[in-house]
Amino acid sequence: MTPETLRARVLAEWRGLEEPFERRERCAPVGDILEKLMPRLGLGERLGEEQIKQAWSGIVGDFLASHASPAGLSGGVLRIQVLQPSVRYELERNWKNEILAKLQARFGKKTIREIKFRIS
Repeated sequence: MTPETLRARVLAEWRGLEEPFERRERCAPVGDILEKLMPRLGLGERLGEEQIKQAWSGIVGDFLASHASPAGLSGGVLRIQVLQPSVRYELERNWKNEILAKLQARFGKKTIREIKFRIS
């Protein structure tokens, strides 16, 4: 007699009625649980934001990375903090489309739909 059937038999005697034994699988891979939990907690965008910050220098180059940095990602809009008005003007007029294309190629068009620059 296995421990499960013995347990079921003891419980049936104690309760006064017999119940079919059902073993529920309570174990699940951690990756599956996190995949379901992260969007509920709003951590999916936070994770993407951290990945963007890590890749920023490689995407825009060292000069622009030293004068502008990602500040946040919300609803597909990436906010970039810029140190100087002249750099903001340059980014807005000449580099915005190219930077957006590189970011979308790397992280997907659903993740980053738009870039907004602001002076900090």
